[in-house]
Amino acid sequence: MSGLPWTVAISASLVALGAAAGTPARFFVSGVIARRFGETFPWGTLVVNVSGCLLMGMLGAFARARGFSLDSELWLLAATGFLGSYTTVSSFALQTRALLRDGERRQSLGYVVLSLVLCLVAAAAGLAVGLHAFAAGGTR
Repeated sequence: MSGLPWTVAISASLVALGAAAGTPARFFVSGVIARRFGETFPWGTLVVNVSGCLLMGMLGAFARARGFSLDSELWLLAATGFLGSYTTVSSFALQTRALLRDGERRQSLGYVVLSLVLCLVAAAAGLAVGLHAFAAGGTR
């Protein structure tokens, strides 16, 4: 028997383990934000997606500084598993569609633009902070 099935099983287990933590984290964070700011605008999903992009940028910088590949155990657990289940494009799409259905075209457009801009800025900021923090093997 080849080592490939075992490698796939370990990889899938790492992704599942990360997802098992990321999904409840998303549920908790988006719920806290929704209760605090209301649900007429999808603030919870926006905060989850932006914070996830920030963390992804930082994780990318860490992986780059330490020479981790995209199929390393760390990446499978944290990026693919945790952040893959923590952030949510499907909720973003559904909530955008709901705003449109309810005749909230300006809010819908604002949500799309705000999400895109803030997620890109957060990912870039996370990468920049991470590259600085993890430069030359630092552990700041």
